[in-house]
Amino acid sequence: MAKKEVKTNVMRMLDKAGVAYTPHAYDASDGAIDGAAVARKLGQDPAAVFKTLVTQGASKNYFVFVIPVLRELDLKKAARAVGEKSVAMLHVADLLKVTGYVRGGCSPLGMKKPFVTVLDESCLSQPAIAVSAGHIGFQVELAPADLLKLARARTADVTQGDLA
Repeated sequence: MAKKEVKTNVMRMLDKAGVAYTPHAYDASDGAIDGAAVARKLGQDPAAVFKTLVTQGASKNYFVFVIPVLRELDLKKAARAVGEKSVAMLHVADLLKVTGYVRGGCSPLGMKKPFVTVLDESCLSQPAIAVSAGHIGFQVELAPADLLKLARARTADVTQGDLA
């Protein structure tokens, strides 16, 4: 019997939208699910592997930022990008309730509700980027333009410092 191909909701969403993507699976049994570890496990350039961060603004609205795994979110730049006075990282304990995802499996696609989403502008210099497929152990690689369109996102400079 052939091994059943795993499809996450994010993959089904991409299929339905007719978006070309490459699925990737990695072994998460060692507990190393941070972005740098995922990039290493997949043998990918960390500049093309992006993590999804969720914040809450002073207005109490939630905002999603998608940035390279080795970079840090600049909260001041992030707040400016979404027109907020300030934004703060969402507590991990609230992530599932707000997004429907757990830490390490949070995707910018398929959240419980659509949130304002901003991809770091560095995504535009990559032919393809990898983001979580909505489950720990799975990533999808796709063209930044496709992710921007499907997530109804925009780009801005939202990371600290200059790209190394």
